[in-house]
Amino acid sequence: MSKIVNLSSSKNGSSPYIAPNVFGLISNVSLYARQQMFASLMQIAQPTAETTLLDVGVTSDRREDSNFFEKLYPYPHKITAVGLEDASFLEQDYPGLKFVKADGLSLPFPDNSFDLVVSFAVVEHVGDRDRQRAFVRELCRVGRTCCITTPNRWYPVEFHTVLPLIHWLPPSWFRAILRLIGQDFFSREENLNLLSSKELIAMFPSNCKIAQAHHKLIGIISNLVFYVQRAEK
Repeated sequence: MSKIVNLSSSKNGSSPYIAPNVFGLISNVSLYARQQMFASLMQIAQPTAETTLLDVGVTSDRREDSNFFEKLYPYPHKITAVGLEDASFLEQDYPGLKFVKADGLSLPFPDNSFDLVVSFAVVEHVGDRDRQRAFVRELCRVGRTCCITTPNRWYPVEFHTVLPLIHWLPPSWFRAILRLIGQDFFSREENLNLLSSKELIAMFPSNCKIAQAHHKLIGIISNLVFYVQRAEK
């Protein structure tokens, strides 16, 4: 969520990046998927009360599936939470947590500042492929390990628009259809740029060890989940 101009339209407690909650189904499915990904991350990373952690992409939105990591993580006082939307309320909700309003492409931290960096469903919102690559590499710069997730472009339903199959079309066609049906916000590449597994893997630095723990919904990969460890110099 790297565009200040887009976030200026956010209302207090809501975010334009959050998908419409059709009959409450979307938030339930989203929360279930995120709980599963969280459990997978805990098993792989095995953080302790001493682990320093950075969460990049927290939101002002208050829906039950928003900022789920802070709700689930057993050591919230060790979290530094970064976002462009105002999520300062997290400091009140989770004493000890530190909120920093910053751009994920230019994090105000030295190299290797954190034991673990997490970013859930943010990279698809930072812009074109060059900006996405810069975002991934910035996360890898400040963290010794990283967990990065994004919706799978090849899942039959596009989660932000809740529309089936049209996101499989060439991006220019997909965006044109969204504009025609009034989904102007998500028609813009700066707000939504979906990724395949192959495209995201190509963005990681070459000196990384990558593990995949993708989440499946109804037997099909719905969310790409990568756990990355940078090799020691």
